[in-house]
Amino acid sequence: MSGAEAKSPPPLGGRAAWYALTLVSLVQAMSMVDRQILAILVPRIKADLHIADAEMGLLYGTVFALFYAIFSLPLGRLADGWIRTRLLSISILGWSAMTALAGFANSFATLAVSRLGVGIGEASAQPAGMSLLSDSFPKEKRGIIGAAMSAAIALGLGGALVLGGFTADWWDRTWPAGQAPFGFKGWQAAFLAASIPGIVIGILIGRMPEPRRGAADGLTPHEDPHPFAASWRTLAAILPVTCWLNLARLRAGAGAIALNAAGLIAIVLAMYGVTLWTGSLRPNAPPLMIGGMAISGNALQWSIAGFGCYVLLNWLQSLRLTDRPAFVLILRSPAALLVLAVASLQTVINYGVMGWTPAYLIKHFHQSPTQVGLMFGTISAAIGILGPVIAGPVADWTHKRVPGGRLYVTLGSLALSPFFALATYRAEDIGGFYLWFSLFSILLTLWLPSIYATLMDLVLPRMRGVMMSFYILVMTILGLGVGPFWVGMASDLNGGDLGSAILSVFWLAPAIVVLTALAIWRLPRDEAAMLDRAREAGEAV
Repeated sequence: MSGAEAKSPPPLGGRAAWYALTLVSLVQAMSMVDRQILAILVPRIKADLHIADAEMGLLYGTVFALFYAIFSLPLGRLADGWIRTRLLSISILGWSAMTALAGFANSFATLAVSRLGVGIGEASAQPAGMSLLSDSFPKEKRGIIGAAMSAAIALGLGGALVLGGFTADWWDRTWPAGQAPFGFKGWQAAFLAASIPGIVIGILIGRMPEPRRGAADGLTPHEDPHPFAASWRTLAAILPVTCWLNLARLRAGAGAIALNAAGLIAIVLAMYGVTLWTGSLRPNAPPLMIGGMAISGNALQWSIAGFGCYVLLNWLQSLRLTDRPAFVLILRSPAALLVLAVASLQTVINYGVMGWTPAYLIKHFHQSPTQVGLMFGTISAAIGILGPVIAGPVADWTHKRVPGGRLYVTLGSLALSPFFALATYRAEDIGGFYLWFSLFSILLTLWLPSIYATLMDLVLPRMRGVMMSFYILVMTILGLGVGPFWVGMASDLNGGDLGSAILSVFWLAPAIVVLTALAIWRLPRDEAAMLDRAREAGEAV
Protein backbone atom coordinates (compact mmCIF):
# COMPACT_ATOMS: atom_id res chain seq x y z
CA MET A 1 0.00 0.00 0.00
CA SER A 2 1.23 3.49 -0.77
CA GLY A 3 2.41 5.75 2.01
CA ALA A 4 -0.46 8.14 1.41
CA GLU A 5 -3.01 5.37 1.84
CA ALA A 6 -1.28 3.89 4.89
CA LYS A 7 -2.14 6.96 6.99
CA SER A 8 -5.37 6.98 8.96
CA PRO A 9 -8.04 7.57 6.28
CA PRO A 10 -10.65 10.31 6.71
CA PRO A 11 -14.19 9.16 7.62
CA LEU A 12 -16.67 8.41 4.85
CA GLY A 13 -18.76 11.42 3.92
CA GLY A 14 -16.92 13.78 6.29
CA ARG A 15 -15.38 17.18 5.66
CA ALA A 16 -12.45 15.66 3.79
CA ALA A 17 -14.88 13.85 1.48
CA TRP A 18 -16.72 17.06 0.60
CA TYR A 19 -13.40 18.86 0.07
CA ALA A 20 -12.36 16.03 -2.25
CA LEU A 21 -15.68 16.30 -4.09
CA THR A 22 -15.12 20.03 -4.57
CA LEU A 23 -11.58 19.68 -5.92
CA VAL A 24 -12.29 16.67 -8.14
CA SER A 25 -15.33 18.47 -9.54
CA LEU A 26 -13.12 21.48 -10.32
CA VAL A 27 -10.69 19.15 -12.10
CA GLN A 28 -13.61 17.84 -14.15
CA ALA A 29 -14.79 21.39 -14.86
CA MET A 30 -11.35 22.51 -16.03
CA SER A 31 -11.05 19.47 -18.27
CA MET A 32 -14.22 20.65 -20.02
CA VAL A 33 -13.02 24.26 -20.20
CA ASP A 34 -9.80 23.25 -21.93
CA ARG A 35 -11.70 20.85 -24.18
CA GLN A 36 -14.66 23.10 -25.07
CA ILE A 37 -13.02 26.51 -25.46
CA LEU A 38 -12.23 25.69 -29.07
CA ALA A 39 -15.98 25.77 -29.89
CA ILE A 40 -16.42 29.51 -29.25
CA LEU A 41 -13.25 30.29 -31.18
CA VAL A 42 -14.17 28.34 -34.35
CA PRO A 43 -15.03 31.35 -36.59
CA ARG A 44 -11.77 33.17 -35.73
CA ILE A 45 -9.60 30.07 -36.18
CA LYS A 46 -11.30 29.18 -39.46
CA ALA A 47 -10.69 32.70 -40.79
CA ASP A 48 -7.02 32.77 -39.74
CA LEU A 49 -6.02 29.21 -40.64
CA HIS A 50 -8.44 28.60 -43.56
CA ILE A 51 -9.98 25.38 -42.21
CA ALA A 52 -13.36 23.95 -43.36
CA ASP A 53 -16.19 22.94 -40.99
CA ALA A 54 -15.54 19.19 -41.16
CA GLU A 55 -11.86 19.69 -40.41
CA MET A 56 -12.72 21.92 -37.46
CA GLY A 57 -14.93 19.07 -36.24
CA LEU A 58 -11.96 16.75 -36.65
CA LEU A 59 -9.79 19.10 -34.61
CA TYR A 60 -12.42 19.62 -31.92
CA GLY A 61 -13.30 15.94 -31.65
CA THR A 62 -11.29 13.27 -33.37
CA VAL A 63 -7.70 14.40 -32.79
CA PHE A 64 -8.44 14.99 -29.12
CA ALA A 65 -10.52 11.83 -28.86
CA LEU A 66 -7.86 9.40 -30.06
CA PHE A 67 -5.25 10.30 -27.46
CA TYR A 68 -7.83 10.84 -24.74
CA ALA A 69 -9.17 7.35 -25.38
CA ILE A 70 -5.82 5.61 -25.71
CA PHE A 71 -4.28 7.04 -22.57
CA SER A 72 -7.43 6.60 -20.48
CA LEU A 73 -6.58 2.89 -20.39
CA PRO A 74 -3.04 2.95 -18.92
CA LEU A 75 -3.87 5.95 -16.74
CA GLY A 76 -7.06 4.28 -15.57
CA ARG A 77 -4.98 1.25 -14.64
CA LEU A 78 -2.54 3.52 -12.81
CA ALA A 79 -5.48 5.08 -10.94
CA ASP A 80 -6.39 1.60 -9.66
CA GLY A 81 -2.96 1.09 -8.11
CA TRP A 82 -1.21 4.40 -7.44
CA ILE A 83 -1.96 7.56 -5.45
CA ARG A 84 -4.96 9.08 -7.18
CA THR A 85 -4.52 12.58 -5.76
CA ARG A 86 -0.98 12.74 -7.10
CA LEU A 87 -2.03 11.40 -10.49
CA LEU A 88 -4.78 14.02 -10.80
CA SER A 89 -2.37 16.81 -9.80
CA ILE A 90 0.23 15.85 -12.41
CA SER A 91 -2.42 15.40 -15.09
CA ILE A 92 -4.12 18.80 -14.73
CA LEU A 93 -0.77 20.60 -14.66
CA GLY A 94 0.24 18.77 -17.84
CA TRP A 95 -2.91 19.43 -19.85
CA SER A 96 -2.96 23.08 -18.76
CA ALA A 97 0.48 23.45 -20.31
CA MET A 98 -0.78 21.91 -23.55
CA THR A 99 -3.75 24.29 -23.59
CA ALA A 100 -1.27 27.16 -23.34
CA LEU A 101 0.56 25.73 -26.38
CA ALA A 102 -2.54 26.43 -28.49
CA GLY A 103 -1.99 30.11 -27.69
CA PHE A 104 1.19 29.95 -29.78
CA ALA A 105 -0.38 28.03 -32.69
CA ASN A 106 -0.20 29.39 -36.22
CA SER A 107 -1.16 26.22 -38.10
CA PHE A 108 -3.52 23.24 -37.99
CA ALA A 109 -0.60 21.01 -37.02
CA THR A 110 0.29 23.01 -33.89
CA LEU A 111 -3.34 23.10 -32.80
CA ALA A 112 -3.53 19.35 -33.38
CA VAL A 113 -0.46 18.78 -31.17
CA SER A 114 -2.05 20.92 -28.46
CA ARG A 115 -5.31 18.99 -28.68
CA LEU A 116 -3.64 15.61 -28.47
CA GLY A 117 -1.63 16.78 -25.47
CA VAL A 118 -4.78 17.96 -23.72
CA GLY A 119 -6.32 14.59 -24.52
CA ILE A 120 -3.45 12.69 -22.88
CA GLY A 121 -3.55 14.87 -19.77
CA GLU A 122 -7.31 14.68 -19.32
CA ALA A 123 -7.39 10.90 -19.74
CA SER A 124 -6.92 10.27 -16.00
CA ALA A 125 -9.48 12.81 -14.75
CA GLN A 126 -12.58 10.61 -14.73
CA PRO A 127 -10.99 7.23 -13.85
CA ALA A 128 -8.97 8.62 -10.94
CA GLY A 129 -11.63 11.12 -9.88
CA MET A 130 -14.57 8.69 -9.82
CA SER A 131 -12.48 6.01 -8.12
CA LEU A 132 -11.32 8.45 -5.45
CA LEU A 133 -14.81 9.81 -4.75
CA SER A 134 -16.35 6.32 -4.66
CA ASP A 135 -14.02 5.58 -1.73
CA SER A 136 -14.77 8.91 0.00
CA PHE A 137 -18.56 8.64 0.39
CA PRO A 138 -20.96 5.88 1.50
CA LYS A 139 -22.22 3.69 -1.33
CA GLU A 140 -25.75 5.08 -1.16
CA LYS A 141 -24.40 8.57 -1.97
CA ARG A 142 -23.01 7.69 -5.40
CA GLY A 143 -25.85 9.41 -7.18
CA ILE A 144 -24.75 12.65 -5.52
CA ILE A 145 -21.18 12.00 -6.71
CA GLY A 146 -22.47 11.50 -10.25
CA ALA A 147 -24.53 14.67 -9.95
CA ALA A 148 -21.51 16.70 -8.84
CA MET A 149 -19.37 15.38 -11.69
CA SER A 150 -22.16 16.03 -14.20
CA ALA A 151 -22.66 19.55 -12.84
CA ALA A 152 -18.92 20.13 -13.16
CA ILE A 153 -19.12 19.15 -16.83
CA ALA A 154 -21.82 21.76 -17.37
CA LEU A 155 -19.89 24.37 -15.41
CA GLY A 156 -16.83 23.72 -17.55
CA LEU A 157 -18.75 23.78 -20.82
CA GLY A 158 -20.44 27.05 -19.96
CA GLY A 159 -17.34 28.56 -18.40
CA ALA A 160 -15.30 27.80 -21.52
CA LEU A 161 -17.71 29.83 -23.65
CA VAL A 162 -17.81 32.76 -21.26
CA LEU A 163 -14.04 32.82 -20.81
CA GLY A 164 -13.21 32.19 -24.46
CA GLY A 165 -15.74 34.62 -25.95
CA PHE A 166 -15.01 37.45 -23.54
CA THR A 167 -11.22 37.09 -23.70
CA ALA A 168 -11.08 36.88 -27.49
CA ASP A 169 -13.36 39.88 -28.03
CA TRP A 170 -11.69 41.99 -25.33
CA TRP A 171 -8.23 41.24 -26.70
CA ASP A 172 -9.07 42.04 -30.33
CA ARG A 173 -10.95 45.18 -29.30
CA THR A 174 -8.10 46.39 -27.09
CA TRP A 175 -5.37 45.63 -29.63
CA PRO A 176 -6.48 45.94 -33.27
CA ALA A 177 -4.78 43.87 -35.95
CA GLY A 178 -1.03 44.17 -35.90
CA GLN A 179 -0.81 46.01 -32.56
CA ALA A 180 -1.19 43.17 -30.03
CA PRO A 181 1.76 42.13 -27.82
CA PHE A 182 3.88 39.47 -29.56
CA GLY A 183 1.38 39.47 -32.41
CA PHE A 184 -1.16 37.39 -30.43
CA LYS A 185 -4.74 37.35 -31.67
CA GLY A 186 -7.82 37.12 -29.49
CA TRP A 187 -8.33 33.39 -29.92
CA GLN A 188 -4.71 32.73 -28.96
CA ALA A 189 -5.07 34.86 -25.83
CA ALA A 190 -8.20 32.88 -24.89
CA PHE A 191 -6.22 29.62 -24.86
CA LEU A 192 -3.57 31.19 -22.65
CA ALA A 193 -6.20 32.48 -20.21
CA ALA A 194 -7.84 29.05 -20.01
CA SER A 195 -4.57 27.39 -18.99
CA ILE A 196 -4.09 29.41 -15.78
CA PRO A 197 -6.72 28.00 -13.33
CA GLY A 198 -5.46 24.45 -13.77
CA ILE A 199 -2.15 25.33 -12.14
CA VAL A 200 -3.82 26.37 -8.88
CA ILE A 201 -6.16 23.37 -8.81
CA GLY A 202 -3.27 21.00 -9.56
CA ILE A 203 -1.30 22.25 -6.55
CA LEU A 204 -4.28 21.98 -4.20
CA ILE A 205 -5.33 18.49 -5.22
CA GLY A 206 -1.76 17.21 -4.88
CA ARG A 207 -1.93 18.08 -1.17
CA MET A 208 -5.24 16.32 -0.57
CA PRO A 209 -5.37 13.10 1.57
CA GLU A 210 -5.89 9.79 -0.24
CA PRO A 211 -8.94 7.73 0.87
CA ARG A 212 -8.71 3.98 1.54
CA ARG A 213 -9.79 1.80 -1.38
CA GLY A 214 -12.90 -0.30 -0.81
CA ALA A 215 -13.84 1.45 2.43
CA ALA A 216 -17.34 2.34 1.23
CA ASP A 217 -17.97 -1.27 0.19
CA GLY A 218 -16.56 -2.96 3.29
CA LEU A 219 -13.87 -4.72 1.27
CA THR A 220 -10.19 -5.28 2.02
CA PRO A 221 -8.00 -2.79 0.11
CA HIS A 222 -6.39 -4.23 -3.00
CA GLU A 223 -2.63 -3.71 -2.89
CA ASP A 224 -0.70 -3.14 -6.13
CA PRO A 225 3.08 -3.33 -5.63
CA HIS A 226 3.95 -2.24 -9.18
CA PRO A 227 1.29 0.14 -10.54
CA PHE A 228 3.58 1.84 -13.06
CA ALA A 229 4.73 -1.43 -14.54
CA ALA A 230 1.12 -2.52 -14.88
CA SER A 231 0.22 0.79 -16.49
CA TRP A 232 3.08 0.48 -18.98
CA ARG A 233 2.02 -3.08 -19.83
CA THR A 234 -1.50 -1.77 -20.46
CA LEU A 235 -0.17 0.84 -22.89
CA ALA A 236 2.08 -1.67 -24.64
CA ALA A 237 -0.83 -4.08 -24.95
CA ILE A 238 -2.97 -1.65 -26.96
CA LEU A 239 -0.50 -0.10 -29.43
CA PRO A 240 0.35 -1.65 -32.80
CA VAL A 241 3.43 -3.90 -32.88
CA THR A 242 3.82 -3.92 -29.09
CA CYS A 243 0.36 -5.50 -28.86
CA TRP A 244 1.68 -8.51 -30.79
CA LEU A 245 4.67 -8.75 -28.49
CA ASN A 246 2.25 -8.63 -25.57
CA LEU A 247 0.16 -11.47 -27.00
CA ALA A 248 3.31 -13.52 -27.45
CA ARG A 249 4.45 -12.75 -23.89
CA LEU A 250 1.10 -13.88 -22.54
CA ARG A 251 1.18 -17.03 -24.71
CA ALA A 252 -2.17 -16.10 -26.13
CA GLY A 253 -2.18 -18.81 -28.77
CA ALA A 254 -2.74 -18.87 -32.51
CA GLY A 255 -6.46 -18.18 -32.18
CA ALA A 256 -5.97 -14.87 -30.39
CA ILE A 257 -3.33 -13.74 -32.86
CA ALA A 258 -5.54 -14.71 -35.81
CA LEU A 259 -8.44 -12.81 -34.26
CA ASN A 260 -6.26 -9.74 -33.85
CA ALA A 261 -5.09 -9.90 -37.46
CA ALA A 262 -8.62 -10.43 -38.78
CA GLY A 263 -9.87 -7.53 -36.69
CA LEU A 264 -7.13 -5.26 -38.00
CA ILE A 265 -7.92 -6.15 -41.61
CA ALA A 266 -11.64 -5.58 -41.06
CA ILE A 267 -11.02 -2.19 -39.45
CA VAL A 268 -8.68 -1.06 -42.25
CA LEU A 269 -11.17 -2.08 -44.94
CA ALA A 270 -14.08 -0.43 -43.13
CA MET A 271 -12.21 2.85 -42.61
CA TYR A 272 -11.00 2.84 -46.23
CA GLY A 273 -14.59 2.40 -47.42
CA VAL A 274 -15.89 5.19 -45.17
CA THR A 275 -13.06 7.48 -46.33
CA LEU A 276 -14.00 6.92 -49.98
CA TRP A 277 -17.68 7.49 -49.23
CA THR A 278 -17.23 10.72 -47.27
CA GLY A 279 -14.65 11.89 -49.82
CA SER A 280 -17.23 11.45 -52.60
CA LEU A 281 -19.64 13.60 -50.61
CA ARG A 282 -17.09 16.44 -50.35
CA PRO A 283 -14.92 16.19 -53.50
CA ASN A 284 -13.83 19.84 -53.32
CA ALA A 285 -12.89 19.93 -49.63
CA PRO A 286 -9.53 21.71 -49.16
CA PRO A 287 -6.69 19.46 -47.92
CA LEU A 288 -4.92 19.96 -44.60
CA MET A 289 -1.24 20.86 -44.60
CA ILE A 290 0.62 18.83 -41.96
CA GLY A 291 4.41 18.76 -41.99
CA GLY A 292 4.45 20.13 -45.53
CA MET A 293 2.16 17.33 -46.75
CA ALA A 294 -1.39 17.73 -48.09
CA ILE A 295 -3.72 15.30 -46.31
CA SER A 296 -7.45 14.82 -46.85
CA GLY A 297 -9.49 15.66 -43.80
CA ASN A 298 -11.70 12.62 -44.49
CA ALA A 299 -8.66 10.33 -44.59
CA LEU A 300 -7.30 11.78 -41.34
CA GLN A 301 -10.68 11.52 -39.60
CA TRP A 302 -11.24 7.86 -40.40
CA SER A 303 -7.62 6.83 -39.97
CA ILE A 304 -7.77 8.17 -36.41
CA ALA A 305 -11.15 6.51 -35.80
CA GLY A 306 -9.85 3.21 -37.14
CA PHE A 307 -6.76 3.43 -34.94
CA GLY A 308 -9.04 3.93 -31.95
CA CYS A 309 -11.10 0.86 -32.86
CA TYR A 310 -7.94 -1.23 -33.12
CA VAL A 311 -6.81 0.03 -29.71
CA LEU A 312 -10.16 -1.11 -28.31
CA LEU A 313 -9.73 -4.58 -29.80
CA ASN A 314 -6.20 -4.87 -28.38
CA TRP A 315 -7.31 -3.77 -24.94
CA LEU A 316 -10.17 -6.25 -24.80
CA GLN A 317 -7.85 -9.10 -25.75
CA SER A 318 -5.27 -8.06 -23.16
CA LEU A 319 -7.87 -7.61 -20.40
CA ARG A 320 -9.25 -11.09 -21.06
CA LEU A 321 -5.78 -12.60 -20.64
CA THR A 322 -4.51 -10.53 -17.71
CA ASP A 323 -7.59 -9.74 -15.59
CA ARG A 324 -10.31 -12.24 -16.28
CA PRO A 325 -12.56 -11.13 -13.37
CA ALA A 326 -12.64 -7.55 -14.67
CA PHE A 327 -13.22 -8.82 -18.21
CA VAL A 328 -16.14 -10.94 -17.04
CA LEU A 329 -17.77 -8.22 -14.93
CA ILE A 330 -17.48 -5.60 -17.69
CA LEU A 331 -17.69 -7.45 -21.00
CA ARG A 332 -20.02 -10.26 -20.01
CA SER A 333 -22.51 -8.05 -18.23
CA PRO A 334 -25.33 -7.17 -20.64
CA ALA A 335 -26.37 -4.31 -18.35
CA ALA A 336 -22.88 -2.76 -18.41
CA LEU A 337 -22.65 -3.07 -22.19
CA LEU A 338 -26.10 -1.56 -22.67
CA VAL A 339 -25.30 1.39 -20.38
CA LEU A 340 -22.02 1.95 -22.22
CA ALA A 341 -23.84 1.87 -25.57
CA VAL A 342 -26.39 4.42 -24.34
CA ALA A 343 -23.65 6.74 -23.08
CA SER A 344 -21.64 6.44 -26.29
CA LEU A 345 -24.52 7.15 -28.66
CA GLN A 346 -25.82 10.00 -26.53
CA THR A 347 -22.33 11.51 -26.52
CA VAL A 348 -22.43 11.63 -30.33
CA ILE A 349 -25.45 13.89 -29.90
CA ASN A 350 -24.05 15.93 -27.02
CA TYR A 351 -20.69 16.73 -28.60
CA GLY A 352 -22.29 17.40 -31.96
CA VAL A 353 -24.66 19.89 -30.30
CA MET A 354 -22.23 21.58 -27.89
CA GLY A 355 -19.35 21.66 -30.37
CA TRP A 356 -21.32 23.62 -32.97
CA THR A 357 -24.03 25.60 -31.20
CA PRO A 358 -21.76 28.60 -30.45
CA ALA A 359 -20.84 28.85 -34.14
CA TYR A 360 -24.52 28.43 -35.04
CA LEU A 361 -25.51 31.37 -32.82
CA ILE A 362 -22.75 33.56 -34.21
CA LYS A 363 -23.66 32.75 -37.80
CA HIS A 364 -27.46 32.36 -37.69
CA PHE A 365 -28.37 35.11 -35.21
CA HIS A 366 -25.33 37.35 -35.85
CA GLN A 367 -24.20 37.24 -32.23
CA SER A 368 -20.69 38.23 -31.15
CA PRO A 369 -18.51 35.69 -29.28
CA THR A 370 -18.92 37.76 -26.10
CA GLN A 371 -22.71 37.73 -26.42
CA VAL A 372 -22.70 33.98 -27.05
CA GLY A 373 -20.31 33.35 -24.20
CA LEU A 374 -22.26 35.39 -21.68
CA MET A 375 -25.74 34.16 -22.61
CA PHE A 376 -25.25 30.65 -23.98
CA GLY A 377 -22.34 29.88 -21.68
CA THR A 378 -24.06 31.15 -18.56
CA ILE A 379 -27.33 29.35 -19.32
CA SER A 380 -25.48 26.13 -20.16
CA ALA A 381 -23.54 26.28 -16.91
CA ALA A 382 -26.47 27.26 -14.68
CA ILE A 383 -28.90 24.68 -16.04
CA GLY A 384 -26.16 22.11 -16.37
CA ILE A 385 -25.53 22.41 -12.64
CA LEU A 386 -29.21 22.50 -11.70
CA GLY A 387 -30.16 19.41 -13.70
CA PRO A 388 -27.65 16.98 -12.14
CA VAL A 389 -28.24 18.41 -8.65
CA ILE A 390 -31.88 17.40 -9.12
CA ALA A 391 -31.17 14.15 -10.95
CA GLY A 392 -28.62 12.72 -8.49
CA PRO A 393 -30.80 12.62 -5.36
CA VAL A 394 -33.90 11.65 -7.39
CA ALA A 395 -31.94 8.78 -8.97
CA ASP A 396 -30.75 7.57 -5.55
CA TRP A 397 -34.29 7.80 -4.16
CA THR A 398 -35.72 5.88 -7.11
CA HIS A 399 -32.98 3.24 -6.95
CA LYS A 400 -33.96 2.36 -3.36
CA ARG A 401 -37.56 1.69 -4.37
CA VAL A 402 -37.48 0.33 -7.92
CA PRO A 403 -35.05 -2.21 -9.46
CA GLY A 404 -32.88 -0.33 -11.96
CA GLY A 405 -34.52 2.84 -10.70
CA ARG A 406 -31.69 5.25 -11.45
CA LEU A 407 -31.94 4.56 -15.16
CA TYR A 408 -35.61 5.60 -15.26
CA VAL A 409 -34.34 9.16 -14.84
CA THR A 410 -32.02 8.62 -17.81
CA LEU A 411 -34.84 7.13 -19.89
CA GLY A 412 -37.16 10.06 -19.33
CA SER A 413 -34.42 12.55 -20.12
CA LEU A 414 -33.33 10.96 -23.38
CA ALA A 415 -36.84 10.16 -24.61
CA LEU A 416 -38.12 13.74 -24.31
CA SER A 417 -35.06 15.88 -25.13
CA PRO A 418 -35.10 15.38 -28.96
CA PHE A 419 -38.51 17.08 -29.25
CA PHE A 420 -37.22 20.13 -27.40
CA ALA A 421 -34.08 20.13 -29.57
CA LEU A 422 -36.25 20.39 -32.70
CA ALA A 423 -38.02 23.44 -31.30
CA THR A 424 -34.70 24.96 -30.19
CA TYR A 425 -32.91 24.80 -33.53
CA ARG A 426 -35.99 25.85 -35.48
CA ALA A 427 -36.58 28.98 -33.37
CA GLU A 428 -37.03 32.11 -35.47
CA ASP A 429 -35.35 34.58 -33.12
CA ILE A 430 -32.70 34.59 -30.43
CA GLY A 431 -35.27 34.93 -27.61
CA GLY A 432 -37.14 31.86 -28.81
CA PHE A 433 -33.89 29.95 -29.12
CA TYR A 434 -32.88 30.60 -25.51
CA LEU A 435 -36.37 29.81 -24.20
CA TRP A 436 -36.44 26.41 -25.87
CA PHE A 437 -32.74 25.78 -25.21
CA SER A 438 -33.31 26.29 -21.48
CA LEU A 439 -36.05 23.64 -21.44
CA PHE A 440 -33.99 21.35 -23.67
CA SER A 441 -30.95 21.70 -21.41
CA ILE A 442 -32.87 20.89 -18.23
CA LEU A 443 -33.95 17.58 -19.75
CA LEU A 444 -30.59 16.82 -21.30
CA THR A 445 -28.66 17.29 -18.06
CA LEU A 446 -30.67 14.68 -16.14
CA TRP A 447 -29.29 11.58 -17.84
CA LEU A 448 -25.61 11.34 -16.82
CA PRO A 449 -25.54 10.97 -12.98
CA SER A 450 -27.37 7.63 -13.22
CA ILE A 451 -24.89 6.40 -15.84
CA TYR A 452 -21.92 7.10 -13.58
CA ALA A 453 -23.52 5.51 -10.52
CA THR A 454 -24.69 2.44 -12.42
CA LEU A 455 -21.25 1.73 -13.89
CA MET A 456 -19.66 1.98 -10.43
CA ASP A 457 -22.23 -0.43 -8.99
CA LEU A 458 -21.53 -3.12 -11.61
CA VAL A 459 -17.83 -3.70 -10.77
CA LEU A 460 -15.63 -4.24 -7.72
CA PRO A 461 -13.77 -1.26 -6.18
CA ARG A 462 -10.43 -2.25 -7.69
CA MET A 463 -12.01 -2.25 -11.16
CA ARG A 464 -13.59 1.18 -11.11
CA GLY A 465 -10.70 2.92 -12.84
CA VAL A 466 -10.73 0.24 -15.53
CA MET A 467 -14.50 0.56 -15.94
CA MET A 468 -14.26 4.34 -16.33
CA SER A 469 -11.40 3.90 -18.78
CA PHE A 470 -13.50 1.55 -20.88
CA TYR A 471 -16.39 4.02 -20.68
CA ILE A 472 -14.10 6.82 -21.81
CA LEU A 473 -12.66 4.70 -24.64
CA VAL A 474 -15.94 3.69 -26.27
CA MET A 475 -17.64 7.01 -25.50
CA THR A 476 -14.75 9.00 -26.93
CA ILE A 477 -14.12 6.96 -30.07
CA LEU A 478 -17.80 6.89 -31.01
CA GLY A 479 -19.12 10.07 -29.41
CA LEU A 480 -16.40 12.70 -29.48
CA GLY A 481 -14.70 11.08 -32.47
CA VAL A 482 -17.82 11.09 -34.65
CA GLY A 483 -20.29 13.73 -33.34
CA PRO A 484 -18.44 16.98 -34.18
CA PHE A 485 -17.20 15.64 -37.53
CA TRP A 486 -20.71 14.43 -38.40
CA VAL A 487 -22.21 17.89 -37.81
CA GLY A 488 -19.34 19.64 -39.60
CA MET A 489 -19.65 17.40 -42.65
CA ALA A 490 -23.44 17.79 -42.67
CA SER A 491 -22.94 21.56 -42.62
CA ASP A 492 -20.50 21.42 -45.54
CA LEU A 493 -22.98 19.30 -47.51
CA ASN A 494 -26.05 21.49 -46.92
CA GLY A 495 -24.44 24.82 -47.70
CA GLY A 496 -23.55 25.77 -44.15
CA ASP A 497 -26.98 25.26 -42.51
CA LEU A 498 -25.68 24.49 -39.03
CA GLY A 499 -29.16 24.23 -37.51
CA SER A 500 -30.13 21.31 -39.75
CA ALA A 501 -26.68 19.80 -39.34
CA ILE A 502 -27.00 19.82 -35.54
CA LEU A 503 -30.48 18.29 -35.67
CA SER A 504 -29.26 15.48 -37.93
CA VAL A 505 -27.52 13.72 -35.02
CA PHE A 506 -30.89 13.21 -33.26
CA TRP A 507 -31.71 10.39 -35.64
CA LEU A 508 -29.83 8.31 -33.04
CA ALA A 509 -32.44 9.05 -30.36
CA PRO A 510 -34.85 6.11 -30.99
CA ALA A 511 -32.03 3.57 -30.68
CA ILE A 512 -30.84 5.23 -27.46
CA VAL A 513 -34.30 4.99 -25.88
CA VAL A 514 -34.62 1.28 -26.74
CA LEU A 515 -31.17 0.50 -25.33
CA THR A 516 -31.94 2.37 -22.10
CA ALA A 517 -35.15 0.39 -21.60
CA LEU A 518 -33.24 -2.88 -22.12
CA ALA A 519 -30.62 -1.76 -19.57
CA ILE A 520 -33.34 -1.10 -16.98
CA TRP A 521 -34.73 -4.59 -17.55
CA ARG A 522 -31.33 -6.31 -17.23
CA LEU A 523 -29.66 -4.29 -14.47
CA PRO A 524 -31.13 -5.91 -11.31
CA ARG A 525 -30.05 -9.38 -12.44
CA ASP A 526 -26.46 -8.38 -13.26
CA GLU A 527 -26.01 -6.31 -10.09
CA ALA A 528 -27.28 -9.12 -7.85
CA ALA A 529 -24.95 -11.68 -9.48
CA MET A 530 -21.81 -9.50 -9.48
CA LEU A 531 -19.95 -11.09 -6.55
CA ASP A 532 -20.78 -14.66 -7.64
CA ARG A 533 -19.59 -13.99 -11.18
CA ALA A 534 -16.39 -12.41 -9.86
CA ARG A 535 -15.68 -15.48 -7.68
CA GLU A 536 -16.31 -17.83 -10.58
CA ALA A 537 -13.78 -15.84 -12.64
CA GLY A 538 -11.13 -16.25 -9.92
CA GLU A 539 -11.52 -13.10 -7.82
CA ALA A 540 -10.93 -13.44 -4.07
CA VAL A 541 -13.92 -11.58 -2.57
